[in-house]
Amino acid sequence: MSEKLNLNKIIKAVLIALLCSSVMMTSSANKLFDDGSATYISVTPKYDSKTVLRNPLNGWVMYAARSADESYWDTEYFVPELGKKVKVIDYAAACYIRTSWASLNPKDGVYAWNNPNSRIAKLIKGAEKRGLPVAFRVVVDGRDQGQNTPAFVFDAGAKFYLENPENPNRQTPYPQDPIFRKYYSKFIEAFAKEFNDPKRTSFIDAYGLGKWGEAHHVVYQDPKIAKPEDIERTKEEVLDWVTDLYARTFTKIPLVINYHRLVGHPESWAPANHNSERLLEKAIAKGYSLRHDAFGMTGYYQGWEKDFAKKWNFKRPIIMEGGWITSKTHSYWIDPSGKYRKGHAEDVRKGEFEASAEAHVNMMDFRVGDTESWFKEFSLVQGFNAKGGYRLYPDEINLPNQVKANTTATITHRWKNMGWGYFPNNIPQWNYKYKVAFALLDGENKVKQVFVDYQAEPSSWLKDNLMSYDLNTSVNLPAGKYHWAVAMVDTTQENQPAIKLAVEEEVTLDGWVKLNEVQVQ
Repeated sequence: MSEKLNLNKIIKAVLIALLCSSVMMTSSANKLFDDGSATYISVTPKYDSKTVLRNPLNGWVMYAARSADESYWDTEYFVPELGKKVKVIDYAAACYIRTSWASLNPKDGVYAWNNPNSRIAKLIKGAEKRGLPVAFRVVVDGRDQGQNTPAFVFDAGAKFYLENPENPNRQTPYPQDPIFRKYYSKFIEAFAKEFNDPKRTSFIDAYGLGKWGEAHHVVYQDPKIAKPEDIERTKEEVLDWVTDLYARTFTKIPLVINYHRLVGHPESWAPANHNSERLLEKAIAKGYSLRHDAFGMTGYYQGWEKDFAKKWNFKRPIIMEGGWITSKTHSYWIDPSGKYRKGHAEDVRKGEFEASAEAHVNMMDFRVGDTESWFKEFSLVQGFNAKGGYRLYPDEINLPNQVKANTTATITHRWKNMGWGYFPNNIPQWNYKYKVAFALLDGENKVKQVFVDYQAEPSSWLKDNLMSYDLNTSVNLPAGKYHWAVAMVDTTQENQPAIKLAVEEEVTLDGWVKLNEVQVQ
């Protein structure tokens, strides 16, 4: 008995040594050994560096203006490198709609998504029809964009700030006001009831206060009478309230907040507030992930922002948005980096790409007005698809070629993440639901048995780090020929394949990557 145990240990040690010494990425299969109950084969899937993988919290985000209609999702641009036009949406993984509370909730109890003829409902359905989830930011501030909060809220008595009396329809509600909170809470609860569905929704930009909803320049009272100590107390209470509201209602959808150095503060351009980091980390503790809206704007996205991102890298995913709008709006050539030439939007795109790589972002923006300039620098679009976010693949798998039914056989599998970001399986809304699984398929590619490896944790797979695992299996099937397959499955959805892997192997209609045949004896 002891000799048999020693032999098994030797066999396992040899197998692990072979895994650790092999770094080839070619499609091949070679017999390794026979341990008496199974004959093993080494399979090395070929890595796919080009295919656009539409995975959650990963890839490009296509923005739509609040005034857009469904046809916007079919926007095309000419790509000089390809010599043809391409659809933007073919390179995106999510569609982002930044709109007003008023557009979604024009009257008390009335919601635009329930009206199939409304522009916003058609825009949402248009994205879904083209196979992409939507993401949202809901804005309430009225100072720059007009009335973003529904009129019925003010008619009910909500207090507000009017920055310019000459624009009486640009009211900005005070977020601590009880009437504002009553109606806003009612709206968010209805909003979540509709969109707290990971099949429909990519993420929610879940703060929404301040100018453009970017979490800065938030107004709590008339600036002429505001006291610093009141501001610090009020902004924390407001942040607690709004993050609690979103975290309570959107339980299945990733939530994000701008890691702004003046988060919740009545200023936009100033040194970091001493409370900002603490307040942001209160939101993170509730399950929030991160975004920032000033990538590439080097006078604004500075040391504080970089340090905060670095602190949370590979613990929470980061979504970027560029700061400079190069299509006629901003004088981006005044950027203190000195790298942006007037009339050369491509300089800004390169700056945003470099800043995104430094921050290890998972998602980048195809923003309205600036998207065409990305496609003129198509190598950057392809570069992010190939190098950004997460891109997972099994570079070697050792599994049975012949196996006796009802005996234990070990699958040893090794994984790489070729992206600079990470797979955020650890965020509370996902709660480690994605796992590596192997399946046995019959001749019609139907799944006959599934083996889930609960010890293999993909959120720990970082670029250039090889991660190996052993999975003990016991095949309980009639004798015959089957096919091994691998997938990243959603354990909350009956172990259905959910995350596309970066491999060039055959994939079934259900999403299983086929590996090699196995004979069950």
